Amino acid sequence: MARKSWIDPDTNEPLIDEYAKQLEGFVKAFQDGVISDKEISDQEARLVDIMKDVESQLDDATHAKVTRLLCELSAYDIMQFTYEMQQARAAMFRG
Repeated sequence: MARKSWIDPDTNEPLIDEYAKQLEGFVKAFQDGVISDKEISDQEARLVDIMKDVESQLDDATHAKVTRLLCELSAYDIMQFTYEMQQARAAMFRG
C-alpha cells in the first residue's frame, strides 16, 4: 500500500480529516445525518483496536512522538469544531 502523506504539499494543511471522511464507518454514520450512540460506540471500538495494534509496535521514542501527534490532532479537531460552531452561531445572529 502506498504511503499517504499527512500534509498537503501545496497548501501545507493536514489531510487527515479528508482521509477520515472516506472511512467506511464515517460514511455510514453520516448517511442519515444523525450520529447514534451505537455509531459512536462502534467508532470508539475501531479506534481502540487500531490504537492497541499500533501502540504495541512502537518503541518508546516513537510512542512518545505518536502520543504527542494524537494529542495535537485531537486538540486541533476540537478547536476547529469549536471555531466553526462559533462562526455559524455568529452568522445566525448577524441575520
